[in-house]
Amino acid sequence: MTLLETEGLTKEFGGLRALDGVDMAVEEGELVSLIGPNGSGKSTLINVITGLLSPTDGDIHYGGQSIVDMSAHEIAQIGLSRTFQTASIFPERTVRENLEIAAHATEEGSFSVNFFRRREDFDAVHARTDDVLEVIELEDEQDTTAESLPYGDKRRLEVAISLATGPDMMLMDEPTAGMSPGETDMTVELIEGLQEDWGMTIFLVEHDMDVIFGVSDRIFVLNDGELIADGTPTEIRKDPVVREAYLGGDVA
Repeated sequence: MTLLETEGLTKEFGGLRALDGVDMAVEEGELVSLIGPNGSGKSTLINVITGLLSPTDGDIHYGGQSIVDMSAHEIAQIGLSRTFQTASIFPERTVRENLEIAAHATEEGSFSVNFFRRREDFDAVHARTDDVLEVIELEDEQDTTAESLPYGDKRRLEVAISLATGPDMMLMDEPTAGMSPGETDMTVELIEGLQEDWGMTIFLVEHDMDVIFGVSDRIFVLNDGELIADGTPTEIRKDPVVREAYLGGDVA
């Protein structure tokens, strides 16, 4: 089943065409990645898909319905969740409180200012938070303030926050940026576990080619706003257009 599909997706900024008729489809349960040189339109594509920007032309379907007129919040509520290049958390709240906020927003439709006075009433929120803490392996840190976490755990917390919203698909933007090799390995294991154990559909944007070629079912390649290739890691490695445009003409 096709979960996410773009048709002729175009975005212009004044006279600049940042996206030029992008057609792509992501199947349910896939782990796909998007690569491309700096300025290729990757950030614009992500922002248009997730509702932060409106397309100039074209359409986006998620779960069979058009989402081009939905807000970012509405898109998140129907199951398409996003993590950002830098950790987006509530630094002075505990790990558990960060997850409860996300889970509550999903249950109630928005965050309530009375949440922390009433949170003992939300059994579903507690249950979802417990599940996510176990999956992300942050149970021992649940009472730690987010700002006190090491960098790698802050990034894991952001993934956990996204997971707490109950998504069908996670769009992960540079999840290993700034991580040590050990933190990167842990994050890769987490990403693979989300797909294999939870059946999560994952759309990954990442500069680390070892990560990309190691985890992806398929890879999309964007260049100058156009989708120039779509294939398995093996096919992308061998594609002469990709090698010339992005991979420097020499791929191991």
